[in-house]
Amino acid sequence: MTSQGEAVTAADRFRAAVDSRDLAALEALFTEDVRLYSPVKFTPFEGRPMVLGLFGVLLRTFEDFRYIGQYTGSAETGVDGSVAPSEVLLFRATVGGKAIHGIDLVHFAEDGRIKEFTVMVRPQSAVHALGEAVLAGLVADGLAPAAGPAGR
Repeated sequence: MTSQGEAVTAADRFRAAVDSRDLAALEALFTEDVRLYSPVKFTPFEGRPMVLGLFGVLLRTFEDFRYIGQYTGSAETGVDGSVAPSEVLLFRATVGGKAIHGIDLVHFAEDGRIKEFTVMVRPQSAVHALGEAVLAGLVADGLAPAAGPAGR
């Protein structure tokens, strides 16, 4: 929420889209080549279709998701090392009965859209529960292959 006279920022629009589970609004906020670094996958999710698909899964997976704080500044991006306007959004949620505390580090492009997104969560048991739930959602949505037999 902003006070009277304050401009609505890209981070405010992002938070509103997440709060309302509005994937169309999220799509408009991502650059075409957006990257999302996940706590459960070494390589980033790349491109707007994949990141938007992941958000669809996350919005279904998180229970009682809420942002609880926000910090504004700038930070070096992972893609090219350039410094970009950034926001750190603190959140709490539940996944599979596990309480999660985390942050979203959001980097913005010059046009104000999100170009890079890093999610960090704790504790480890919650990271594990989140990883399993997200993988199941990605497989169900056809965004990740089903796991093969053990040993392959």
